[in-house]
Amino acid sequence: MKYGNYLAQQQSDFPESWRKHFIDYDTLKTFLKDLMVDTNVRLTTAFAPTHVFQFVPATPQEPTFDQLLSTRLSTVAKLTPQFIRLLDAEVQKFNNFFVAIKDNTKKLVQSTLDSPQADVKQCEQSLRDLLMLERFVFLNFTAVAKALKKHDKWSGLQIREPYLMRTSGMSFVQSTSLMRLKPELLAKLTGAMGAPTAISELLDLPADSKSIANATAELRSIASGDGSLQTKESKDASSIGPLVELMHETQTVMISLRGPHGTDIIGAVLGCLKKHHCKIADFSLSRLHHDVTFGVLVYLQNRDVDLFGDLVTAAQKWDGTLSFDVQDARLKASKLADASQYALSEAPYARRTKYIATVLNERGLTPEFLSDWLNWLLEKKISVEQMRRLDSHSTLMCVEFRLSVPDTLSPDEMKSELIAISTGHQADVALQPDNVFRRQKRLVVFDMDSTLIQQEVIDEIARATGIEKEVAAITESAMQGEIDFKESLARRVALLKGTPVTALEDVKRSLVFTDGAHFLCRALKSAGFKLAVISGGFMPLAKYVKAELGLDYAFANQLQVSADGKSLTGVTVGPVVDATRKAELLEVIAQAEGIALDQVVAVGDGANDLLMLGKASLGIAFNAKPRVQQQARARINQKSLANILYLMGYSESEAAELQLQI
Repeated sequence: MKYGNYLAQQQSDFPESWRKHFIDYDTLKTFLKDLMVDTNVRLTTAFAPTHVFQFVPATPQEPTFDQLLSTRLSTVAKLTPQFIRLLDAEVQKFNNFFVAIKDNTKKLVQSTLDSPQADVKQCEQSLRDLLMLERFVFLNFTAVAKALKKHDKWSGLQIREPYLMRTSGMSFVQSTSLMRLKPELLAKLTGAMGAPTAISELLDLPADSKSIANATAELRSIASGDGSLQTKESKDASSIGPLVELMHETQTVMISLRGPHGTDIIGAVLGCLKKHHCKIADFSLSRLHHDVTFGVLVYLQNRDVDLFGDLVTAAQKWDGTLSFDVQDARLKASKLADASQYALSEAPYARRTKYIATVLNERGLTPEFLSDWLNWLLEKKISVEQMRRLDSHSTLMCVEFRLSVPDTLSPDEMKSELIAISTGHQADVALQPDNVFRRQKRLVVFDMDSTLIQQEVIDEIARATGIEKEVAAITESAMQGEIDFKESLARRVALLKGTPVTALEDVKRSLVFTDGAHFLCRALKSAGFKLAVISGGFMPLAKYVKAELGLDYAFANQLQVSADGKSLTGVTVGPVVDATRKAELLEVIAQAEGIALDQVVAVGDGANDLLMLGKASLGIAFNAKPRVQQQARARINQKSLANILYLMGYSESEAAELQLQI
């Protein structure tokens, strides 16, 4: 509901004699709408985003830049003072009425407080008069603030804060003594109705929301029939129900202060909220070096308009830019759509799912890629709620986005489109549901060949025995998923018949660990993770990798050796560690450690890793074959395994700190 309509609706609740003293919001708005069109001197917002300012006008009919600015400045210089005079007259009108009615209201309330014979009806009427005056002030003050906001938007000037500062000495703002009567009157009414709270306990309470809330809660209980009334006034209890609801009503205010003094900015806002006994519903903070923006959503129970004057003063003191928006009294900012609850940091839309997108490129995230990424988000109507930089390099490398995604979008559809967008920029985008398990992983399972190490071990053994090309051809066919893994393993192992066992020791010395493997495993072990390697390779080499990286488990195929222990027989013994076995072993390790599958990460590169990647809640295809990248939940096509830490929510500084714990 627009504020003009809301204000008109609220005025109908006031006596006829009060209504003509309200701020004429419609007249102020009409003045701005009719006369201040095309006068905005803030040219960047005055024209369409596609407008291009030319150094030389395209046609003789178009004004030059100086003429355009001169015309707008002249118009604003003429109209803004007129608007101020019009607004001044409205403010003075409602302030004069407040002064006239205030003393009489105060006298009646004090008379009720001083009278030992004051009954429920008299107390109720006095409280109603006091609340009506308080509400009159807040509605009019809000009208002034909103009219000034419209002026600033249409003129390009920023006069709202200094104008409101002008009003800080006016009577409707300086009405603290009148508002202090509220808790006393509440206590009187509570006592008259026979509530258990003693009047003497409330007479000296400050006029803050806590004391008022306590008394209001007691009256609410009585009005609803839950309280126990002991006096003859019990029959009047039902009449105060609407009054209690009015007492309970709070005003929702959104406040934002931006400035170069970070902690001082936060302290200034919180100091004002403390002084005026506001209830904080939510807050949000963003920082760009020294520049801080602190936003807070508050419930203002006493409709204390002096809060805004104090905020203006605080903003001036700390060289800050203040903005605030007073919500309609019955509009709760936490219920903007379908009665769902939203925090300030969340996009206020219904039927949404939260995701975390980790955007990564070791060579640097380019503006071209980031522009394509953001355009895709806009096209899909995906809202960005938070952004967090994870790397500490001189060039931006990794950003974590918290996204609000429409429920109509499927994860598979999004993943496919993101692969297409990111591939051309040599970047990666990993999309994960933002749930409690995302940063509560406890087990990471790795493939070995081309994952923890850069080689395929069977190829290295073949190279040492002169059958490299034959084995490599079978290996590549298996990795592409063209032949069954068990068949490919049997073929390759058969080619190794007669290979000396000592060749395995030579292969160990030739293994090259993938960049970041040691860094990643140290960080994870320091953070308390269990780590495992499950390989379709061979056990002697898997054990070596386990020892080098400090892993907890190693599983691989076991090569049979000859009776004299000097050569390989060309067959394996025991269960073949194929795709199915890899997934089974992952689950066995998780069960043995008491870890849920939602807390498991798996990393691999080949087709025989797909079942294992699918079993884990986060399956990462690391520099994997195209088919694996298409099917895995996430992918990393970067040089270092340490990038996996970004997908798990760790920043570079956090990962470095974990290195120090070993």
